[in-house]
Amino acid sequence: MTTLAQEPPYESHEPSGESGGGPEGYSTHDVTNQPPPLPPYDASDDAALLEGVRREGAGWAEDGLRRLGRRAGSAEAQEWGDLANRHEPVLRTHDRYGNRVDEVEYHPSWHHLMRVAVGEGMAGAAWADDRPGAHVARTAGGLVWGHTEAGHGCPTSMTYAAVPALRAQPELAKVYEPLLTSREYEPGLRRPTEKRGLLAGMGMTEKQGGSDVRTNATTATATAEPGVYTLRGHKWFTSAPMCDVFLVLAQAAGGLSCFLVPRVLPDGTRNTFRIQRLKDKLGNRSNASSEPEFDGTVAWLVGPEGQGVKTIIEMVNCTRLDCVMSSATLMRKTLVEAGHHVRHRSAFGARLVDQPLMRNVLADLALESEAATTLTLRLAGAADRAVRGDEGEAAFRRIATAVGKYWVTKRGPAFTAEALECMGGNGYVEESGMPRHYREAPLLSIWEGSGNVNALDVLRALRRSPATAHALFGELALAREADARLDAAVARLETGLGAASETGARRLVELMALTLQGSLLVRHAPPAVADAFCATRLGGDWGHAFGTLPDSADLDGVLARALPREG
Repeated sequence: MTTLAQEPPYESHEPSGESGGGPEGYSTHDVTNQPPPLPPYDASDDAALLEGVRREGAGWAEDGLRRLGRRAGSAEAQEWGDLANRHEPVLRTHDRYGNRVDEVEYHPSWHHLMRVAVGEGMAGAAWADDRPGAHVARTAGGLVWGHTEAGHGCPTSMTYAAVPALRAQPELAKVYEPLLTSREYEPGLRRPTEKRGLLAGMGMTEKQGGSDVRTNATTATATAEPGVYTLRGHKWFTSAPMCDVFLVLAQAAGGLSCFLVPRVLPDGTRNTFRIQRLKDKLGNRSNASSEPEFDGTVAWLVGPEGQGVKTIIEMVNCTRLDCVMSSATLMRKTLVEAGHHVRHRSAFGARLVDQPLMRNVLADLALESEAATTLTLRLAGAADRAVRGDEGEAAFRRIATAVGKYWVTKRGPAFTAEALECMGGNGYVEESGMPRHYREAPLLSIWEGSGNVNALDVLRALRRSPATAHALFGELALAREADARLDAAVARLETGLGAASETGARRLVELMALTLQGSLLVRHAPPAVADAFCATRLGGDWGHAFGTLPDSADLDGVLARALPREG
């Protein structure tokens, strides 16, 4: 990735013919057949994104998205993403005098990214915005600003998700919600009510439990003050430990319960939040993930004792949506990078973008990206309408978000690997930025429940709430008789539901995801996109790798829509 201080790598800075011993006019330092830097570009230049935003009720946000897209694709913002990952967070457990401080220091670029993200409403601001489509606008902002880097999306996502959970305790929400929905980014640990804006984190996972949060061993002991407890335990994965408040699960007398844990107490003293270490992770390296230890840590009960999982379930719906969004963003970002490369690179006498097999690969990736983006925005629209009291959309959201979380995040790693391969060896070096994207891709399938957890959650939703199946098939019915391959796939899905089993859960959820994406594309995408998607993903006219679209696919039509404008 080119930084602001670098010279463009495609320019020669030696006079031709001065390298000695070579052909006349040749220099060993001439660089040819390499693309120019991608930035600046417009990260919002995506027809599927803008059409989806308008369709899902947030057309009023389009001008802001275009402005944000230009900023996300600027050389400055792209460099922030690079630097925030090259200069990883550092844990400082004690100050020079030996006092425990438990602080994490970030590179300034992290704070630049966070300031824009919070200021543009990607944290909790949507909950304070009464306009229809506010949650769609927030998701669209993530699809655009996520072109910079993914790690800082973790604290903004957790802050967004914490608000509805906190509302289970109105007296706490009254104090903290106005600050969690603020557009002011104010880092540093201080008394929460003295800050202009707050960020929230989560502490669920423990060493013995993972996704099985009911096995949490952290204990909560009630104090003499109503609603106030002290916690004792060790959390295994708590990201963004410099957030101001955390929602934490712990075992109280009445069972597993949800608690609010501030880093700084109302009297200004530090709460006990001992960060034992930071995780050395595969990706997401700009974002600190920690193991905090609680020992007499003061916490406030959120929701009734024994109903911790019920209290946080709304939070899970929000963070799962953000996993889908982040995977769709990575797909789009790496497609843009690959498309830029092949437009400027030549091999065997022609530009790569003009070679039939490369066009097949790019078009196949473009189909996957558009399907992911379109589904993401449909899920965001359902979330927005569910918040406003639409029970049908709430039922659709309940099942479709888990379906999307399973499938879109599963497609991310394979997609990113193929996009990287379009760039060959150039994509394999760190400077390109593609290895960072590739390392990031698997996280979204792991966070907020792995593939198995989400697939089984779909089965539970179907068993416990028949309205979810009704909502899903109601959505699919909107495209009935528009494409015979889609109709046949929906019929297979109906048959499969009758024989649903845990063993076959992944297969069933995959078919749900593909029929849902196919339905959306048939209704909203150009014929070239819808036909190629249905022929391959639903009709079986496809191989096992990207780049195996049939000869009948309209590659030109797909690519003309997918690749952003240049020049």
